Parts: sequence; structure tokens; C-alpha cells
Amino acid sequence: MVKTIWSLMDDRRGSVSQARGVLKALNPKKFTIVEKNIVYTRFAGLPNWLRGRTLLGVSAESRKMLQPPFPDYVLSISRRTAPIARYIKKYSPQTKIIQLMHSGNAGLDEFDLVVVPEHDKNKKQCENIHYIVGCPHQVTPQYLNEARIKWQPVFAKLPQPLTAVVIGGSIKGKPFPLDDVRALCREIKVLKQKIGGSVLITTSRRTGAEADKIIKEELAELPQYAYFWGDSRENPYAGFLACADNIVITADSVSMCCEATGTGKPIYLFVGGNHWLTQKHRRFAQSLIDKKCAILIDSKNSDGFLPQQRLNAAQEVADLIENL
Repeated sequence: MVKTIWSLMDDRRGSVSQARGVLKALNPKKFTIVEKNIVYTRFAGLPNWLRGRTLLGVSAESRKMLQPPFPDYVLSISRRTAPIARYIKKYSPQTKIIQLMHSGNAGLDEFDLVVVPEHDKNKKQCENIHYIVGCPHQVTPQYLNEARIKWQPVFAKLPQPLTAVVIGGSIKGKPFPLDDVRALCREIKVLKQKIGGSVLITTSRRTGAEADKIIKEELAELPQYAYFWGDSRENPYAGFLACADNIVITADSVSMCCEATGTGKPIYLFVGGNHWLTQKHRRFAQSLIDKKCAILIDSKNSDGFLPQQRLNAAQEVADLIENL
């Protein structure tokens, strides 16, 4: 019998991407997937213990989509969607509700399954929590093959091997320290002296104009294809993951790092000094190292590093949902 699952999507791009990774991994013969695009009001910013099992903070138009008949499953993808899932459970107790990522303490034990990254183990724990390394993503062999076909001709004339350099930046308003930016550039140049070839550089919205300028200046002499934030060309990020032989990535973005682990390629993590990453980010980086999915770019053992496994948390979560 085919079951229906509502996925409560909102304006958090990272959360939506994680959810779609899980949805794509579900057996299409077992599930009918319906995306519910939630629009919020200003009350959505209230803490979940105040919103409770209600639709407080949900726009009138979105409320119209959240009426019976309710589905067999609900996938909640963020802190703000958790009260909606609990609201549905209140009126449809047989509906199984699943929460991606820790939503806070309010009503956590009402969920049939809560999927939490290992680096968030310091938060409230319940028997319904399943811990994963990193987060779900959409980087599958099919995704990489499609991107490789599209982008390989673009990079064909660059000296081989290709090293993707994926750069994040500020964290919750705390800027990317320029000393760390310069240190990252130095480490990239050291790595390229060892392995040669070219770099595929991309920065993000959080990198910042000053950091972009330093990166352009410091890495100007390396053979490269560069895409800096705001570039009017098509974003080559998927092509970088697909075509690169190695990946250098800053550890500030859990989602980007997890997407990199889906490639099965050597990953060199940059964590910077002591005034940039949070303890949560450092725990996450260490979990990737412990799983032998990545290595620090400045490690003495970085020569010839090969990852021991690909991380596919999306399939892991999909399997858990199917077995509920």
C-alpha cells in the first residue's frame, strides 16, 4: 500500500536541500510525496514552547494547505516547522511525524523519529532520537554523473588534477577572519606544490568582499576556474564536485562538507584559528576525520590521503522512515 508523506518546506534553503535528499532516497513505489511550502508570519519567530501544537506563525494561505485528510507521514525540516507537525499529530494521532535536526526541547518526545547530527549530542536527548554524522544531502552518483557530463568540457583544458576549493565564511554574523583567509590560501598553495594541476574556486554569500579580494590576489598565479559570489555566470558548484579529483573545503558549512563526502573523493578540511569556528563546527569536523572521510589540510599525514567511505545520511534517514 502506497503511503502519503507531507514534507513541510520553508524558506531555509539548507533545510529544504536536506529534506529533498531524503525524499529522493525514499522508495517511490512505497510513498507519494507532497511538498507543503510554508509561509510564515512574524509570530513564527516565537519560541516553540509558546507556539506549541498550533499553527501560530503560519500564514492564512499556508493554513489552507494543512487541512484533513492528513497524511500517513509528515517530515518536518526545521525548528519552525516542528509545531506544524505536532499540530497534525494532535488531530491525527496515527500520522507518524519525523523531525530533521534538533528542534529544541518543546514537544521533542512527541515525534516518532528525530534525526540529529552527532555534533548536536550536547542538546536534549530522547529515546526517539537517531544520530547521524553530518546531514542528508542530494549528492548521489546520478547527480555527479549528470554534472560531469555538463561541466567536464568546460574544465577540459585546465592542467590536471583538479582540486575544488569550496569556501564559506562568516558564522552567525561573526566575520571570516582575514588572517584565516590568508592561512587558507597558503595551505592551498602548499597542497598544489605537492599535487600540481589546477584549482576550481568558489566562494559563498558569507565569504565577504574583503576575503574575496585576498583570495583573488593570493591564488592569482594558480591555473584556475573561479566563480566568486555575485558572478553573473551559472554557478559551477555541482560541476566542481563532479569533476574535481580532490576537494579543499572550509568547515563552517555542515551542508557543503556533507555534500563533499558524497563524492567519495579526498577532502581536505580547513578549520582556521581559534576565533572563527564554533565548538559545534569543530565537533562536526572531528566527526568527519574520525570517520576517515576527511583530513585536515595542514595534517602531516595528508599526502596520499584516501577517504574510507562516502557518507549518505539521506539514504540512512529514508531507511529509518520506511521501517517506522
